[in-house]
Amino acid sequence: MDIDVTRWRAEFPIVDTCTYLVSHSLGAMPRKTAEYLQRFADQWSGRGVRAWYEGWWEIGRDTGNLLAPVLGIDENTISMHQNVTVAQGIIGSCFTYDGTRRKIVMTEHEFPSNHYLYEGFRRYGAEIVYVPSGDPIRLDLDRFLDAIDERTILVPISLVLFKSAFITDVKAVIEKAHRVGALVVVDAYQAAGTVPMDLKGWHADFAVGGSVKWLCGGPGAGYLYVRPDLAKTLKPAFVGWAAHESPFAFATGEIRYHDAPERFQSGTPNVPSLFSARAGYEIVASIGVPAIRKCSLTLTRRLMDLALAEGFRLNTPTEDRERGGSVVIDVGPRGQQVADELIQRGVIIDYRPGAGIRMAPHFYNTEQEIDRAIAMLTELCRSPV
Repeated sequence: MDIDVTRWRAEFPIVDTCTYLVSHSLGAMPRKTAEYLQRFADQWSGRGVRAWYEGWWEIGRDTGNLLAPVLGIDENTISMHQNVTVAQGIIGSCFTYDGTRRKIVMTEHEFPSNHYLYEGFRRYGAEIVYVPSGDPIRLDLDRFLDAIDERTILVPISLVLFKSAFITDVKAVIEKAHRVGALVVVDAYQAAGTVPMDLKGWHADFAVGGSVKWLCGGPGAGYLYVRPDLAKTLKPAFVGWAAHESPFAFATGEIRYHDAPERFQSGTPNVPSLFSARAGYEIVASIGVPAIRKCSLTLTRRLMDLALAEGFRLNTPTEDRERGGSVVIDVGPRGQQVADELIQRGVIIDYRPGAGIRMAPHFYNTEQEIDRAIAMLTELCRSPV
């Protein structure tokens, strides 16, 4: 591996206290995050309301610009939000669903929150189409592409599936959608920070995600990218005063939209969360996602080889080109019990029903930690109930 693991481990205090293999759920907190949060506290304490005019109001754009190279997009194209559901809601509110083009096409493998959000648009006339796969791990790409037609308006699709870490071919989805006049929302949550992406080169219309996982940015800092030429044409209904061209004029009535990315803003920015997200963004951008990906493939390959050697079933693609940053190990009906015991013993992972125990090494993990985790997993699964 090209990454100096010892150097980066020193930046993440939690790795000295446990075997932390859950970055697909909550990335480890960088040491510098505490400094950024203290900076926020000092500004609030010392500057009070003046802090809004001394950087707080622009912090969403500035923080998004730190993330832009990780996503493969230009600066000044990201708006920051509380979470992905808010970002998806803003996207959905840009359109009407009372004409012939009203279909929202999704896979059954999407994260449930995405289903819940778009189901709400049925009341406005949207037709929600779930495309079955027949495979609990992979997207049936041909079947999915066939479902996208001239009646489709939106195609929300995860770049990496949350249950299996399968990498979907979003470029093919975008190409098909554009041929029939539909738009694609790339959910990059399980990819950003561990899987290289080129959203600009793929001509992605929208992208959403959060900072909780591989970006090591913590909760409360979701992001929304809108393709710049498309952004100029959209008028989202789900907006607030921060989206107005002159927010401090406090004009009433119909909004006069700001230019992008601010035109997709809601209300007052979540300042402390944006402070906390910055350290992780800076570290990931400094290392570079290609280097992180190389490290991830090495560690996940070791995980899989050891798990298979012990007779476990994997609910994760074994081909590197198909696999994101996590490995899902099926240990049978005792999965939740085994997961709880692993956590008690200091191996921090998680469990998902219908999938298994998920382990996710990041650039601050070592091969020795992988060996320890599988050894302990094997011991627990072979012990009597």
